[in-house]
Amino acid sequence: MTELIQDIRSIFVAYNVEYLAEGLGITLGVALATVVLSLIFGTVLGIARTYGRLTRTLASIYIEIFRNTPNLLWIFICFIFAPFPTQIMRATFAMVLFTSAVMAEIVRGGLNAVDKGQIEAGKSQGFDFFQILIYIVLPQCFRKIVPTLLSQVTTTIKDTSFLAQVAIAELMYRTKNLMSTANKFTGHSVTAADVFVLFGFAAIVYFVINFSLSLIVRRLQRRVQKA
Repeated sequence: MTELIQDIRSIFVAYNVEYLAEGLGITLGVALATVVLSLIFGTVLGIARTYGRLTRTLASIYIEIFRNTPNLLWIFICFIFAPFPTQIMRATFAMVLFTSAVMAEIVRGGLNAVDKGQIEAGKSQGFDFFQILIYIVLPQCFRKIVPTLLSQVTTTIKDTSFLAQVAIAELMYRTKNLMSTANKFTGHSVTAADVFVLFGFAAIVYFVINFSLSLIVRRLQRRVQKA
């Protein structure tokens, strides 16, 4: 126990805490960009698969390809071939490609849950297709899928740990890097205590963020059920 406390004091000096905090900032930044862009693109895909005639097949092909292949595979591919100037942009692009397919299915589920009579009512009022979507269908759709969307946000935050495999300096990468140099701060070779301290810290950070979002999801689910 004494050794564990000493390792905590030795490793979590101000410089290392700042180093890990910067990694957490990259993790949350990539996750936020991924969620926002994926929700936009996924909504378009969901609409195309639900209401489109010519676009339904193309949207379905895209969704099935990305939903049935690993996220990490696309991270490797885009990290090498995506035409973006920075590593973070290429990695984020890969995350968006994959997550958009998941978002599309979530949105499609919400669209199918909207009463078809709402669409007929919109037509009877003289609304065109896009007006019906914007003013009638999508607001109801997003209200129904908010809990599921927030669940996907927690998944996306966890999936950012894959970026450590392509040397993106997010939280997990920096945790591994700090562990490899822990002997500089502890004065001894890496021990099980060092591993427990560093990866335990990363686990706590992920848990606090995702558990907080899970509590929000549960509260929203109760509200939706009451409604």
